[in-house]
Amino acid sequence: MAKQTKITIETDSLLILRGRNTSRAWCRLCAAKGEMIALDNLGIISNLDRPALEEWLNSGELHRSQAADGSELICLDSLLACVRTTRNR
Repeated sequence: MAKQTKITIETDSLLILRGRNTSRAWCRLCAAKGEMIALDNLGIISNLDRPALEEWLNSGELHRSQAADGSELICLDSLLACVRTTRNR
């Protein structure tokens, strides 16, 4: 009887669109300039549910800073890292 080998390939993709909802600003935790989005606009680019977002914010996994107008900004690099970590679990 012939041997059979089964190969399974799993892939993930993530599409990041940059538009008028993001701006470049300094992230002190990344120690670099990167794309930032206002916390209020996070729902526009993500389908994150509110409990998961709150968990990431409270854990410090999402890097936050404050804009000149007082609004909270989220570092998109840290958001991407959180998504990758969650997918790998």
